[in-house]
Amino acid sequence: MAAKKPFGGYAICFKGCNDSMEKVFGTGKVTPSEMTKKLWKYIKSKKIAGK
Repeated sequence: MAAKKPFGGYAICFKGCNDSMEKVFGTGKVTPSEMTKKLWKYIKSKKIAGK
Protein backbone atom coordinates (compact mmCIF):
# COMPACT_ATOMS: atom_id res chain seq x y z
CA MET A 1 0.00 0.00 0.00
CA ALA A 2 1.39 3.43 -0.99
CA ALA A 3 1.86 6.13 1.64
CA LYS A 4 -0.99 8.62 1.78
CA LYS A 5 -0.11 12.15 0.61
CA PRO A 6 -0.41 14.88 3.26
CA PHE A 7 -3.52 17.06 3.06
CA GLY A 8 -2.90 19.87 0.59
CA GLY A 9 0.28 18.24 -0.66
CA TYR A 10 2.55 19.83 1.95
CA ALA A 11 4.79 18.13 4.45
CA ILE A 12 5.81 20.50 7.24
CA CYS A 13 8.50 19.60 9.74
CA PHE A 14 9.16 21.84 12.75
CA LYS A 15 12.10 19.72 13.91
CA GLY A 16 14.99 21.97 14.87
CA CYS A 17 12.80 25.09 15.22
CA ASN A 18 13.22 26.54 18.70
CA ASP A 19 11.13 29.69 18.32
CA SER A 20 8.46 30.39 20.93
CA MET A 21 4.79 30.90 20.17
CA GLU A 22 5.20 34.57 21.12
CA LYS A 23 7.85 34.99 18.43
CA VAL A 24 5.58 33.46 15.79
CA PHE A 25 2.22 35.01 16.81
CA GLY A 26 3.15 37.98 18.98
CA THR A 27 1.94 38.70 22.50
CA GLY A 28 -1.47 40.24 21.73
CA LYS A 29 -4.76 38.61 20.86
CA VAL A 30 -4.83 37.02 17.41
CA THR A 31 -7.85 35.98 15.36
CA PRO A 32 -7.79 32.54 13.71
CA SER A 33 -7.32 34.06 10.25
CA GLU A 34 -4.39 36.19 11.47
CA MET A 35 -2.91 33.12 13.15
CA THR A 36 -3.01 31.19 9.89
CA LYS A 37 -1.36 34.05 7.99
CA LYS A 38 1.39 34.43 10.59
CA LEU A 39 1.99 30.69 10.73
CA TRP A 40 2.40 30.44 6.94
CA LYS A 41 4.66 33.50 6.94
CA TYR A 42 6.84 31.76 9.54
CA ILE A 43 6.83 28.47 7.60
CA LYS A 44 7.84 30.20 4.36
CA SER A 45 10.53 32.33 6.03
CA LYS A 46 12.12 29.22 7.61
CA LYS A 47 11.62 27.16 4.40
CA ILE A 48 10.21 24.20 6.33
CA ALA A 49 7.36 23.38 3.93
CA GLY A 50 8.01 20.90 1.18
CA LYS A 51 5.86 19.38 -1.50
